[in-house]
Amino acid sequence: MSLIEFSDSGRLVCQLLTAAFLGGLIGLEREMHGESAGFRTNIMICMSACLMMQVSLNMETLFRHLDTNAAVRLDPGRIASYAVAGMGFLGGGAIIKGSGSVRGLTTAAGLWMLTGVGLAVGAGFYLPAVMTVLIAAMVLYGLRRFKGRLQREKRASITVVATPGICDWPSVEAVFNRDGSITVERRSYRNNFAQNIAVYDFRILSIGERQWQEIYNQLAALKGVIEVSWTYGIVV
Repeated sequence: MSLIEFSDSGRLVCQLLTAAFLGGLIGLEREMHGESAGFRTNIMICMSACLMMQVSLNMETLFRHLDTNAAVRLDPGRIASYAVAGMGFLGGGAIIKGSGSVRGLTTAAGLWMLTGVGLAVGAGFYLPAVMTVLIAAMVLYGLRRFKGRLQREKRASITVVATPGICDWPSVEAVFNRDGSITVERRSYRNNFAQNIAVYDFRILSIGERQWQEIYNQLAALKGVIEVSWTYGIVV
């Protein structure tokens, strides 16, 4: 004898398909932009979360044959809570940290959101689940162009190698002071007497990076400058 009636089985299958469809909408956007957690991953996550919620809500059906003296204690919310907590591990794997930058935060947030969407579908809350995915799709698809137009704060680490006595500290620092949109967050100086070179280190902050090429050209044109190295996005 089946524990779940045929009509209920049909409803559960429809819920799984709905979760797979909603997960695919978000996964398609992630796939188009080359993220590792793409189309198939998002479908699997949302559908799995739906299944976990279905199991949670049908615990009573699965154990209805037990009498009141059984030691089994049912908690419908336990599996669902662990699904949300366990998603943190998968989301952490989607985050990639490089030199001065972090990628995958949006993907990780999307995986966590789809876990909630799958749980909502499994619980029968179709409208909140659908609205969540639609809003998320608008954010992912629509705000990408808007984000590209924003002028964000950019940081860079700059090292100037020069000949002492020909290129001094005030000459180098004056280049940065000419542009009021650039803030020097940190500066340091060291002298290598063995090689007869002076090394000036700067960490700068600016809105955008349009003026960086001009700063680089001015530093390289200073008399006595041997080398100018520029590293983007370094935050320490």
